Amino acid sequence: MSGPQAPAAVAEDTLRRRRVIVRGVVQGVGFRPYLYGLATELALVGHVSNTPEGVVAEVEGTASAVARFCDRIAAQAPPLARVDSVHHRDVPPAGGSAFTILTSRTGGPARTLVSPDSATCADCLAELADPADRRHRHPFVNCTHCGPRFTIVTGVPYDRANTTMVGFAMCPDCAREFADPADRRFHAQPVACPACGPRLRLVVAQEPGLGDVDGADPVTEARALLMRGAILAVKGLGGYHLACDATNHAAVDLLRRRKARGDKPFAVMARTADDVQHLVRLSPAERSLLEGRARPVVLMRRRHAVGDLRPAEAVAPGSPDLGVMLPYTPLHHLLLGLPGDPDGPRLLVMTSGNLSGEPIVTDDTEALERLAHLADAWLTHDRPIHVPCDDSVVRVCDEEPLVIRRSRGYAPLPLALPLPVRPALAVGGDLKNAFCLGAGRQAWLSAHIGDMDDVGTQRAFEHATRQLESITGVRPETLVADRHPGYRSVRWADRNAAQRPVVRVQHHHAHVAAAMAEHGLDGTRPVIGVAFDGTGHGDDGAIWGGEFLLADYDGFTRFGHLAYVPLPGGDAAVRRPYRMALAHLRAAGIGWADDLACTTACPSDELRVLERQLERGLHCVPTSSMGRLFDAVSSLAGVCHRAGYEAQAAVELEGTALRAPAEDTTAYAFALHASKDNGRGVVRADPAPVLAAIVGDLRAGVEPALVAARFHRGVTGLVHRMCARVRERHGLDTVALTGGVFANTLLSSACAATLREDGFTVLRHHLVPPNDGGLALGQLMVAARATPTD
Repeated sequence: MSGPQAPAAVAEDTLRRRRVIVRGVVQGVGFRPYLYGLATELALVGHVSNTPEGVVAEVEGTASAVARFCDRIAAQAPPLARVDSVHHRDVPPAGGSAFTILTSRTGGPARTLVSPDSATCADCLAELADPADRRHRHPFVNCTHCGPRFTIVTGVPYDRANTTMVGFAMCPDCAREFADPADRRFHAQPVACPACGPRLRLVVAQEPGLGDVDGADPVTEARALLMRGAILAVKGLGGYHLACDATNHAAVDLLRRRKARGDKPFAVMARTADDVQHLVRLSPAERSLLEGRARPVVLMRRRHAVGDLRPAEAVAPGSPDLGVMLPYTPLHHLLLGLPGDPDGPRLLVMTSGNLSGEPIVTDDTEALERLAHLADAWLTHDRPIHVPCDDSVVRVCDEEPLVIRRSRGYAPLPLALPLPVRPALAVGGDLKNAFCLGAGRQAWLSAHIGDMDDVGTQRAFEHATRQLESITGVRPETLVADRHPGYRSVRWADRNAAQRPVVRVQHHHAHVAAAMAEHGLDGTRPVIGVAFDGTGHGDDGAIWGGEFLLADYDGFTRFGHLAYVPLPGGDAAVRRPYRMALAHLRAAGIGWADDLACTTACPSDELRVLERQLERGLHCVPTSSMGRLFDAVSSLAGVCHRAGYEAQAAVELEGTALRAPAEDTTAYAFALHASKDNGRGVVRADPAPVLAAIVGDLRAGVEPALVAARFHRGVTGLVHRMCARVRERHGLDTVALTGGVFANTLLSSACAATLREDGFTVLRHHLVPPNDGGLALGQLMVAARATPTD
């Protein structure tokens, strides 16, 4: 056997040069230094540079060494890198004496990916706390493995000149580290130190104007202000936070009033996961999310807190969950205190710096103006934020992540698509807006934008589309929007079409398509789409939201839905769940007796007007919304009558159900009615029997916790019965659970378990939100079939 192998052995020593293109998240993550080290180790000569299409290297040496170089590129990539492809081809040998890093090349279409911002690494934290280190207590310490990325990028390729660090000239020490291949900061573009900036400052509200705090350490003074109950605007990676001591009841109440936040829960920031173990039920999966590089807000079930480190009740009133995140910037670590620091706040409320409904503030001048009535002081700095980016929100369901808001730490990483798409921009919906750019087999879901009813949010949307197009190189040939004629996102698409086609996609079809795409389904076989949410424009003009669809990317058939009831007064019914409860009772033929909580919650004058409104059908659009049914049951059970934030009534109903004794297994049952064709038409799920059973239980003295739990089991039973009926008629056995209602982990877990026990394959969201934050991905996939690729 040695004879035939001899020529190959000779070939291994042959001089060879190869051009290598690496695509993926390979800029701003230490990839060129990594390739430099790999080439040097293998005694290869050549060069590497950043280009708009990715990292491009040429290596020359023995054939075996060149082959090992190519084989190891993806396998040993730096921590923040994500290698999507490595392409290489032979080129003529050119000689050389060393391997070098060249100046980045510009021009040509952008094909590389920008890294998300990443939490401060352990090495940088050690320097931050080391009195002997020149970066001791420097609020901007970072390296190739951590720090700002997406939020400071102004263009590609990723170099300091294309970031907001361009205005900070490197001092000799930083420049030496930057140029040293053996240093952790070799070609770390945001590299910084106390000598070269950025610099922190504290601005305190004064009468008649504003003034800086002179001569004192800004962090020390900021911590002292927090201890005294002040509210601070703190400049972070993707915008300003409003912060206060989470254990100070007066400070939390004040922040809630100033921000006009209603009862919507605040998130808190703690030093470590161990600091909140007594506050929440912390699983290994939740700890992993808390301590990971993305550092999202993690929603966890609350415990009955004991001890001195307890958040004020106003942090998350009525919520079964507490949102917790750990520090992800050096400044956060300093605010919470390093070992040996004087006493300071150990648990901070950290909420986005804005009024509720407005976009997060990023500009320093704007922060001083827009947050003047919210903050007592501003802890700010002179490194500009180019891309607004709110905190991501994640929870764990059945030991798997469920993304509620995909933003900082995740954006702008692309999602792999199961089918190629032409360049397109899907604009999403009007609530929890995020848009999506797609081309080929990649989709870029934007960071969280917000609710489009605010003019500032619409401006932020416009800026974000331009910015993401610039760094991805995608030039949309098609725009995609919802079918709702009144959505602001739809109007934006129409105004900005510029003779490009605008494809309109039904809301719940898009939800189902998003779940299919996330799970890599190519659409050759339909799925059973269970799409439950608060509102979505139906093809018949009604408000849909309790849908059972047979769907693929080409289209859908409405197999069944929750029975229509009037939505009296539109948004008024959403804000006042007792109106929805009364509408449901009337539709079920149940009187508005004074012993029912929803009846007594409704003022007498409003009750009379509501009765006439329902009798005459004035401003009563029919709805099949499961979200509104949750609202109705929440009020009927006496849990929540007025909603200060979206889905409050449903959130509190879920929390109430968690308190029910485990031995109770009773479930309310919906009635199923087929509309035509000998029982084979569209199936209506009638909640009238459910409502009658609830009223009966309440009058029998059954506790609200049992009512809430029995309702959750009733909805689970409905999902199972409907899916079983689809399988019987159509032979389908894959179910996609989607829509904002499935952010309810009690419901999601029960539905998934019940369906799987009966042999169904269940698709649930893990990478994109089940709510409207993931809608644009589904829009993109549906539109791709309307505008097929070659």
